[in-house]
Amino acid sequence: MRVVAGAAKGLPLKAVPGTTTRPTTDKVKESIFNMIGPFFDGGKALDLFAGSGGLGIEALSRGIDTVIFTDKDRKAIETIRLNLEKTKLTEHAEVYKVDAERAIRTMKKKGIRARLLFLDPPYHMKQAYDLMDKAAESGIMTEDSIVVCEHDAEVKLNDRSRFYSRYKKESYGNTIISIYRYQGEEGETIE
Repeated sequence: MRVVAGAAKGLPLKAVPGTTTRPTTDKVKESIFNMIGPFFDGGKALDLFAGSGGLGIEALSRGIDTVIFTDKDRKAIETIRLNLEKTKLTEHAEVYKVDAERAIRTMKKKGIRARLLFLDPPYHMKQAYDLMDKAAESGIMTEDSIVVCEHDAEVKLNDRSRFYSRYKKESYGNTIISIYRYQGEEGETIE
């Protein structure tokens, strides 16, 4: 596992010890960023089930200004911090040991607005994909925001959620990547 492109290109990343997380492979990571745009001109990103932090670190390497990493697993938090140090991206990150729903509420209180959200929960947590709408409803997502969902082939996500519409979907064996773009609340017109 490594950083695929950008300022930290080629640097290796540690995986979370044990079997509680499933790191995104380099091939899938590269494909994700080809789908959402390979590089960024700033903005904030949220990595709500961060694991080793690979997706958020890749976004930082490619030009996102700040990433907020959250995970409720202590080993994951330690691994994210080690990977940020290794890539020299620590000053562009905030790392919190907290569950994703609480993280959204805290970000709302702080007035945080993000343009990119990574949702890669444990595959058995199907309800976790509802967090994209909770994040939008809370006001922490910008109106040009994109959500990247990584899910198992058996997890069927709708093409349209309350606030988002899927515009890309790719399959990599049992792993599916679904990319959603903010569309406003169903029935609302975005100009």
